[in-house]
Amino acid sequence: QVQLIESGGGLVQAGGSLRLSCAASGRALSNYVMGWFRQAPGKEREFVATISGSGRTTNYADSVKGRFTISRENAKNTVYLQMNSLKPEDTAVYHCAADGSTQGRFVSRFSGDYGYWGQGTQVTVSS
Repeated sequence: QVQLIESGGGLVQAGGSLRLSCAASGRALSNYVMGWFRQAPGKEREFVATISGSGRTTNYADSVKGRFTISRENAKNTVYLQMNSLKPEDTAVYHCAADGSTQGRFVSRFSGDYGYWGQGTQVTVSS
């Protein structure tokens, strides 16, 4: 069992930055692929970024590529999402998720592959 708690959300002006954190407990995070997803009001949940257990492989949604960076510190059981050049369309609840099905080897953009989810943190970008 893995428990995930996100933090770092808030209100920021367009062009600003935020850093989200996802703290995990219960299992060693190095055995899990981690992902960030987001859901805006009235919209479906969408993939944002994913990172392999070792941190060597990452993948991003086209809408955030070049602006967001996913990283992890396995010694701290924590995953991060650095968000720069934020836009109003980035406004959403951001969730981190963990996938243990491949022992951290293969990243995934598919939400169905992730068995553990955090409650989410709100990010609001004003224009």
